[in-house]
Amino acid sequence: MKPSFHVRPFSGPFDDPGLYVRFLREGRAMIFDLGYTNTLSPRDILKTTEIFISHTHIDHFIGFDNILRISLKKERPLKLYGPEGFTACIEGKLRGYTWNLIEDYPLIIEVHEVAGGSVRETEFRAGNSFVREELGTKTFSGELLKDNLCTVRAVSLDHRVPCLAFSLEEDVHVNIDKARLSSLGLPVGPWLKQLKASVREKNEDSVFTVNGRTYTYKELNGVASITRGQKLSYVVDAAGSEENVRKIVDLVKGSDVLYIETCFLDADKDRARDRYHLTAKEAGRIARQAGVGRLEAIHFSPRYMDKPEMLYQEAKEEFGK
Repeated sequence: MKPSFHVRPFSGPFDDPGLYVRFLREGRAMIFDLGYTNTLSPRDILKTTEIFISHTHIDHFIGFDNILRISLKKERPLKLYGPEGFTACIEGKLRGYTWNLIEDYPLIIEVHEVAGGSVRETEFRAGNSFVREELGTKTFSGELLKDNLCTVRAVSLDHRVPCLAFSLEEDVHVNIDKARLSSLGLPVGPWLKQLKASVREKNEDSVFTVNGRTYTYKELNGVASITRGQKLSYVVDAAGSEENVRKIVDLVKGSDVLYIETCFLDADKDRARDRYHLTAKEAGRIARQAGVGRLEAIHFSPRYMDKPEMLYQEAKEEFGK
């Protein structure tokens, strides 16, 4: 299965964390946490449609200003998701600037704040000088976003403040059979994006124009097939309590890749408890219990600056892969 998501952390394990996820061939991207975002290009940022923030400690949120600066003339709304209190943090950031000359700027920031069993929705528009506009609340049962490409789920964890962990799952993966394409004399091209959308939506009434000729959905039978979708998860800043571990395992179960903090060694587990972080051993056990395909260790304490391999090794040994 060729991946639909191209994923990369945009900082090193000792730096402020963040994950950039590009949707291949879709002109779309997501970001998980906003640490030091200056390593992202303006092109990367302008492709971003959704940003998911675990919590607003400075190392996870300081990059917001850079995103805002580059996005001011963005035509598509920028959707941000975060934990309880998130809307006030966005509003505070926006109030830190003077906005008297942006009436014709198109940017709309949509904020979705998870609090208990509800999601509070708020909008900030450049055309209204980013004055807060309440849109109402919706019921939250774990699913933050769902469209024809993917689903994003979240759980709230204890980090002495609510901290969200996320999973991103492709609903189905559409594979293109290039041999079948060739046998029909059809080229690879942008039209395949329409075909994939029709396959996902099971829209058998679709028609497709390729090189001036029209094809029905039935005529293209066998060009595209469906397999299980790709899943990745992102977990940072959580105490290793039984409740947190249970929530994380349920969320990330079956992930192809799990990006998870391995902040402390097990030998320093008392320090990990005091700071409400996971140890590398706890991260490895979570990955094993959840049956994930690959564990990616992130977000290291600076006390291991001269021995990062110990964190990797401890997580790997507990994971068993």
